[in-house]
Amino acid sequence: MVGGEWSDQENAAIVADYFGMLAMELSGKPFSKAERNRALQSLTGRGRGSIEYKHQNISAILKGLGETWIDGYRPAFNYQRALESAVVDWLDTHPDWLVRPPAGASSSATEMDEPPSLWIGPAPTLSNHPDPTELQQTMAIAGRYDVAERDERNRVLGRCGEELVVRHEWQTLTQSGRSDLAERVRWVSDVDGDGAGFDIASFLPDGRERLIEVKTTNGWERTPFHISRNELSVSEQRRSDWCLLRLWNFSREPKAFELYPPLESHVALTPTSFLATLR
Repeated sequence: MVGGEWSDQENAAIVADYFGMLAMELSGKPFSKAERNRALQSLTGRGRGSIEYKHQNISAILKGLGETWIDGYRPAFNYQRALESAVVDWLDTHPDWLVRPPAGASSSATEMDEPPSLWIGPAPTLSNHPDPTELQQTMAIAGRYDVAERDERNRVLGRCGEELVVRHEWQTLTQSGRSDLAERVRWVSDVDGDGAGFDIASFLPDGRERLIEVKTTNGWERTPFHISRNELSVSEQRRSDWCLLRLWNFSREPKAFELYPPLESHVALTPTSFLATLR
């Protein structure tokens, strides 16, 4: 039985196998974890438990990268950094993975026939804070690879998230007997482009305006995200109307929570760039 640290070739093999299983899981195709484990045992000479734990390590890395992971492989953060590099290398050589349309995304924003599947629950708080060490390790991974910036550039992910919220708002108002308001829901970022400080102009059933900024990730609810100076400014100017709707677990089963101004009450805001002008 082989021992010691895994080689680059072994790491590459198990990462490729993991993503193969994850792709099948997300598409609803059956597979056998036991059979794939045995195949890796034959390929690497490693034991079943070692391979299982390595799978858990990959889950931890994907959690830090703001991506979904395989059900049943609980994230375990005690891993060699070479495995993290192997996961990032796989993503770099498979760019379509990060910009894939999430399962169930419709082809047109006008397709309102199917009810949206969107669970909106409470926002993360100190009362449901994860283990501090685990959170620190997760955020360290996110920081090393600037996950927030990556998601901000992912136009496919962002657009699909906004589309789901448009459908959700339309359906919610229709079910509330306000079809008149549902017809006036406007996908502002799609029609007018970015710059308004919110993505969707909607309404509450009583007719009050509801300005929604959507932030979407495939990963867990605490994945960092970017918010612009303009979005912050509008959130203060339109404090009674504006909300941030945070979509997470998007590629598997979209869930969401809402944050209301002042945002500093809910999130820590960290400057990431500065405008420089000559004196």
